[in-house]
Amino acid sequence: MSTIRELLVELTGTAEYADPGAIGDEADLAASGIDSGDLVRLVLLVEQRLGVEISAEDMEELRSIDDYERFVAGRSAAGATGGV
Repeated sequence: MSTIRELLVELTGTAEYADPGAIGDEADLAASGIDSGDLVRLVLLVEQRLGVEISAEDMEELRSIDDYERFVAGRSAAGATGGV
C-alpha cells in the first residue's frame, strides 16, 4: 500500500482508501468523499511525515492519490539532489 493510501486510511478511518479497486489512483479525492478539512489535514500529514512542503498553489494541483505520490516523489528527489 502506498504511503498516501496509508495516510488516507489513518486520517479517515476508512479502509476503502487502502484498496486501489475501491478508489483508483487517479480518482478525485474530493469526489470520493473526502471533505476540504480532511484534504488540509492530509497535506499537513504529508508535510509532517514525509518532510515535504506543500504550498497553497501546490494544493490546488493535488487532486488524486497519483498526484500526491508524484508530488512527494518529485520533492523527495529534488531534496536528495540538492534541488538540482
